[in-house]
Amino acid sequence: MTDPLRLLIDEIATPIGKLSIVDDEAGHLCIVEWSDHRQAMQRALKRLGRGRKVELAPARDRFGHATSLRTYFSGRLDAIDALPVVEAGTDFQNKVWRALRRIPCGKTLSYAGLARRIGHPTAVRAVGLANGSNPISIVVPCHRVIGTDGTLTGYGGGIERKQWLLAHEGCVEAR
Repeated sequence: MTDPLRLLIDEIATPIGKLSIVDDEAGHLCIVEWSDHRQAMQRALKRLGRGRKVELAPARDRFGHATSLRTYFSGRLDAIDALPVVEAGTDFQNKVWRALRRIPCGKTLSYAGLARRIGHPTAVRAVGLANGSNPISIVVPCHRVIGTDGTLTGYGGGIERKQWLLAHEGCVEAR
């Protein structure tokens, strides 16, 4: 029998809802998910566990990630840029998620632009699926990806939150 995967969980209030923050014991972010999206959290935990039981232990800001996210929400937008994250996806998903972190704050990129950026220009739908599977919301900024025509599409936390995040970051393309 394998030992369970032990993860640490915290929760913070933000202007647009409560966020759950899950870290591994080495201090890497594993999940940042809206607390009202329990199914997304369960999917992310299952993916992290890879067949193992996952145990969540409450921990208050053990690695400073809650403080960094609060700082981001209070207006210092670069506070989350260097936070360490776990790459728990497929090779393709991890490639997309790394590219998301390279979209500058205050800017957006289309799904097609993201597909081109990672060297898979015809994989727009696959990029969209990978973007939607991102378990580390905000820090891996999937909210910065928009439709080719500039519309706000597909954010797991809801379009209202996506719009708020883009406006918070000073994104001129936010509609």
